[in-house]
Amino acid sequence: MKCLPLLLLSSLLLPVTSSAHGPTPQKAKESITINAPVDKVWQAVKQFDAIASWHPDVKASSGDGKNASDGSRTITLQNDGLLVETLDYYSDKDHEYNYRLKTENVTAFPVSSYTTNLQVRAGDEADTSVVTLKSRFYRGDTGNTPPDHLNDAAAVQAMNSFFKNGLAGLKRKLEK
Repeated sequence: MKCLPLLLLSSLLLPVTSSAHGPTPQKAKESITINAPVDKVWQAVKQFDAIASWHPDVKASSGDGKNASDGSRTITLQNDGLLVETLDYYSDKDHEYNYRLKTENVTAFPVSSYTTNLQVRAGDEADTSVVTLKSRFYRGDTGNTPPDHLNDAAAVQAMNSFFKNGLAGLKRKLEK
């Protein structure tokens, strides 16, 4: 019982802190089946800095040519916004790589950070492949009351649209 008054006294002396709810990570995942064998699809996507050759939302891309950790690319979106991304993981054997946003540009793309995985695997039918893009990201404005164009919904919509358009572009390129 002697501890109770001390506990009450300490709760009165310690400041009350409130914690604001910041952003929560969002996720996006899109897949597409392409009528082409894995090796052909991988050839089209494996050069990390050549995304402009198959993604219609990317006007131009350039990089250091490295398909290894710390490889980098700069992409120019159709809205002329620039994004700088770096490779975290690359596996030619597994037909897969992971990359992240290195330089934030919320005026070009409404997210503040992201990590993305691209993987090509064999489809259920002979000579088909499934390409999957998945990402974990945060909205463009990480404050407690973001404007509509930088909130969670805007970030999710932008990422899903970027994935869908890219996968559709890749399919068009390889199936023509």
